[in-house]
Amino acid sequence: MIKVINLSKKFGSHLSLDSVNIEFNLNDSVALMGANGAGKTTLIRSILGYYHPSSGGVRVNGLDPIKERTEVLKHVSFVPQLPPPIKLSVSELISYVCKSSGVDEQRIYHYSNAMKFDIRTNLHKSFFKLSGGMKQKLLIAISLAKESEIVIYDEPTANLDPKAREDFYRLIQESKKEKLALFVTHRIEEVQAIVNRQVYMDMGKIVSDEKVV
Repeated sequence: MIKVINLSKKFGSHLSLDSVNIEFNLNDSVALMGANGAGKTTLIRSILGYYHPSSGGVRVNGLDPIKERTEVLKHVSFVPQLPPPIKLSVSELISYVCKSSGVDEQRIYHYSNAMKFDIRTNLHKSFFKLSGGMKQKLLIAISLAKESEIVIYDEPTANLDPKAREDFYRLIQESKKEKLALFVTHRIEEVQAIVNRQVYMDMGKIVSDEKVV
């Protein structure tokens, strides 16, 4: 589903990705790990088409995420580590997601309730002004409601309390739809029960890629 071919990415003189080659396939559930600065987020953002490669490339279902980004993102749900500075109200954000991605609004409500986020009392509040945990819960609910075949979570539980973390991983496990799931995480103990592959990065390279039972 995702093929990374000799991918390098430079920011000025800093080499963030160094000739990375890796494939992620349907029913892979991957923990992507490594120290800060290892290249994890740069790899994810390159897959999503946020970054243009310095050399090499990425294909998502055979598509170029730079040239065919709109089509690629139809098949992907992404929750970043830091929620984006969206100035829309919660109501406007939900309406936008439903219209642009064909998501059923009731499913967003369903997963928000499951994440213990009360949409109805926050409908007219600015997303930007919600707490970090509330933002993350809503973004997770939207990602689950979208039912994408590729889901990418970059430190998804960073702003969540322990109970919300439990809710998140329970919902992920309950999702039976065949998909590819990538979890960028520093907490391997949290995802061990739901991943079947562990990938370690260091200094812009893949240093370990192991199947796990």
